[in-house]
Formats: sequence, structure tokens, C-alpha cells
Amino acid sequence: MTRRIVRTIVQLSTAAVVTFIIIFFLDRNFRVLPNVIHEYLPSHHHGSVITDITLTKCSSLNVFSNCKLDSAKWKRIEKDLYLHKSIMSSAYLHVQRKKEDELTQDDKVVVDVMVGRLDPTNSKGRDQTAADTGKWESRPGGIWIKRSNKKGVSDSKDAVTAVDVLFGEDAVEARPGWAMQGTQLLLDASKSIPAAYLSIRRGAPQEVVKPVLRVNDNGRFKIMQLADLHLSTGVGHCRDALPEDWKGGKCEADPRTLEFVEKILEEEKPDLVVLSGDQVNGDTAPDAQSAIFKYAERLIKHKVPYVSIFGNHDDEGSLSRSAQMELIETLPYSLSRAGPVDIDGVGNYYVEVLAKGGSGHSAITVYLLDTHAYSPNERKYHGYDWLKKNQIEWFKKTARSLKKEHKEYTKHHMDVAFIHIPIPEYRDPNLLLYKEWKEPSTAPLYNSGFYDALVEEGVSMVSCGHDHVNEYCGLSKDPETDKPLLWMCYAGGTGFGGYAGYGGFHRKIRIFDFNMNEARITTWKRVEWGEDVNKRVEELIIVDGGKTVLPMVQEWKQ
Repeated sequence: MTRRIVRTIVQLSTAAVVTFIIIFFLDRNFRVLPNVIHEYLPSHHHGSVITDITLTKCSSLNVFSNCKLDSAKWKRIEKDLYLHKSIMSSAYLHVQRKKEDELTQDDKVVVDVMVGRLDPTNSKGRDQTAADTGKWESRPGGIWIKRSNKKGVSDSKDAVTAVDVLFGEDAVEARPGWAMQGTQLLLDASKSIPAAYLSIRRGAPQEVVKPVLRVNDNGRFKIMQLADLHLSTGVGHCRDALPEDWKGGKCEADPRTLEFVEKILEEEKPDLVVLSGDQVNGDTAPDAQSAIFKYAERLIKHKVPYVSIFGNHDDEGSLSRSAQMELIETLPYSLSRAGPVDIDGVGNYYVEVLAKGGSGHSAITVYLLDTHAYSPNERKYHGYDWLKKNQIEWFKKTARSLKKEHKEYTKHHMDVAFIHIPIPEYRDPNLLLYKEWKEPSTAPLYNSGFYDALVEEGVSMVSCGHDHVNEYCGLSKDPETDKPLLWMCYAGGTGFGGYAGYGGFHRKIRIFDFNMNEARITTWKRVEWGEDVNKRVEELIIVDGGKTVLPMVQEWKQ
């Protein structure tokens, strides 16, 4: 009796699976299921598909030209294709979209997109799509689209479901499932305006990789700090570059910066990258998204998790801090977060690095805080902004709430922090400096007390950027006991789009190596050019046995 029941269950299960597969393939091609069921199948795209794409141009000299279309039919992508750099002209991309269950038999879905002067029908090397029926249709700006109303096409892998525009001859796409199409849009823009490129997504949004940070099996964990990349929309212009040429030609800021970053990624193989602000060079980045994608694409390619905070230049272009963080949060390998909405700034958060093996205990906590931009009271406190009281209270409350869990870790737990603008204690004349103070510190004039909070909560090290040519680490000590308290490091500027004067500075990247077996943090720098290009520069132990230490080196300056 038992065998009969088991046999019957197996037969019914097999029949159900076979039936589901048959219906699945029938529905994919002929839409045999009701919409309610249809929308829950994994191959179907929840949301909408693109049914048409066009481009409009308008001129201030022609009162009859209009860059707006019927909003009931068309959705405008709110990016002026001239990036507001043309005195008289503007241009915008528009799309028509429909939900799958609203499609009629006459509606056509965009299944392919190209950009170029010639009809792509006979272009060599163009892959034929599964839904490749019909002819290429021409649209303004050199856009060619192919559409189909074949049954099931809206569910196919060919259906175009989103369209965007990126800018600059070095533009790259960082989002999974997205791809740039053909050459630049044909706009007859001046050479000073970065070229516009069409990017499309096919199918449903893809899940993005969000890795769990964990100490390696050898007990090590490495953080690479990228400070002040100053990326532009387009290749950018080099400032204070040494040497002035690059590979025998003109120095282009962003390609040179990103080649340096990629080289150190490959050689150091970090477990986490901290982008400590001014990734975007505001005034030369009218499309911040294109600048962000350039660094993100490199990190994603190398499968390196990364976190980011903002500097004073990031949001001087097209996107606010909030809008940038919303975008960055959606990218693969990004562990960045906006942080609590009731706290000043965008990007007050922390990430935990778990202990090695299968442990669920935190071994390292990395705190990241937004240091804002310019002083809100320029007359009284000239210069830059400061961490606000509610940020410091959030940090203290968070650190204290985590301490109980951290005590469960059987070894020394370590806490470190990253900011963009240095705190006032960076310019304390009593600091013990390892290497030179090369430029005046631009820390805020108002001291809101973050240093005291860091020391009180047992943070071993804080590292910043902002002052590009400063690259030292300074140690504060208790004036009564002479006990080492807190290391305050500068990373040194990485990007060629930012200044680097003050006497022959070479771009730098700072590394922090955590040896959890010894509860030790060692830091060094890597240089972009010069005799030390393949060396660890100014290697320094800043924490040993879980305690902030005075390292045994001779090159102290006070």
C-alpha cells in the first residue's frame, strides 16, 4: 500500500512538472495564460516595455521648435543631450512605454536599437535577435530601432525595457543587463560638448551582487582608500601632472587616473575599497552618473566590494548627494548606504567585516560619515563645514550599541573611520607626524567634537582626503599620560583632475592591511609615477596587539 502511494505521488509530480514546462513554453510564445498568472512566471518582465524611441531638438532662435512631446504618450529622459553647454540648442530623448498587460495586437515592442548614419540592415557582425522580424526604423539623431508585435515578444530576452543616456568618449555602462549601443548620437554638437551615447536594458532588472565582507582564511583583510578621484564627464584635463605627457602623448585625466587605480587593484588585491569623497569633479562633470560609472565599472570588473562617502565637489554637477547615493546603492558590489534620514548629511553608516571562517561575529567595523561641503556661516567660520551634533550622537550611540556584540569576538575587535574633510585636530601642532605636512590643512574652523567621540569609542584610526598633497599620518597622545590615542591619516590625492602642486607631488593610493592574527594594522602608500612606483611607500604599523601604537621609525616630525 505504501509503495502504491509513493508511486502515485511520483507519477503526479512528474506529470505536474511536464505540464508546467509545456505551459511555460506555450505561454512564452503564445500568451496562453491569464495576466494574473502570467505576471508571476520568472521569465516575465514585471513593469513596462519600450514601444518607441525618438529624439527632439529645439532652438531658442526658433519659437516653433519644442523639446516636449505629449506627456500622456511620451516619457522624456531629463538629460539635455548638449548638457546645457549649447547657447541656443537643446535636445532630449523620449520613450514610449506600456505595461505588458496593456499591450494590444497592434502594439510593437522595441527589440533592437542601433546608432549610426547608415541603415544597419546589412551591417556585418550584428547579431540577429530571436524576435528579429520587421525592418529597421529611422529616428532623429542617428537612432535606428527594430520593433515587433510577435506574440510573446514582450517576455523575450530581446525586449527593450529601459533607455538611458551616458556622456563622454570614455563612457562605460556599470549596470548589469545594460549595454551602450553603437556610436555617439548625431547631434552636430561642438567638440567641447561631451558626446552622448544611448544605453539600453533588455528584460527585467537583474539582481546585483552584494558581498558579505569577511576576514580571509589567513587572518588578513585589506582596505584600499581612493581619495579625490575628481572624475569628469569625458576624459577631463590633467592638473599638475608629473610627467606632463602620458605614454608619449597628451595627458588625459580620467584615463590616467583609472589606469593607476586598476594597476593597484591588480597588484594589491584589496578586500574592500573606500571611496572617501570627491569622486566626481563637480564643475567638469555635468553628468555625474557617467563619472560614477567609470570608477564603478572598474571595481565591478575586479569583483571588489566598495563603500563611498561624498566630498565638497561631488554634488556640484547634475546630481544631488541623495540622487547619487540612490544610484550607487543599486550597483553591483556597492555596500554604500544613505544612512538614517533624520541625521544631517547623506552617507552616515558603517559596514562590518566578519571574522574568518563561518563565524557570524564582527572582527572590524568601518564607520563612514558625511563631512558636508562649505561652511554654513562663512563670515564667522571661513572655509569648510563640520560634522553636526546629531551625526556625532548617532556615531556614539551606534558604536556603544555594537560593543556588546563585538565583545563576543574572541580576538581584538578593531574600529576605524573614514571621512572626507579632515577634523580640526589634523592641524594640532602637538601631533607626532610621520612624513611631511605639505600643504595647509583645510579642516573646519569650528570644532564640533568628533575627535573626542572617536577616542571615547575606541576608534584606532581615521583617514581622510580633501587636501590632495597631504599624505602623512599623525598620532595624537594623551597630554597627561603620553599614551597614544588616535592615528589621523591623509590618503594623498589619486585623481589627475584635481590639483597636485606644492612641489612635485605624485598621485597616491593608501592601503590599510589588517592582520587579525596579531591585531595589527599596517598602512602604506602606492605611487603612480617615479622611482618608487612598484614599492610600498612609507610602510607604517599604527595598531599592534589591538592598541594604537607609536611605531619604531625615525622619520618623525613635530
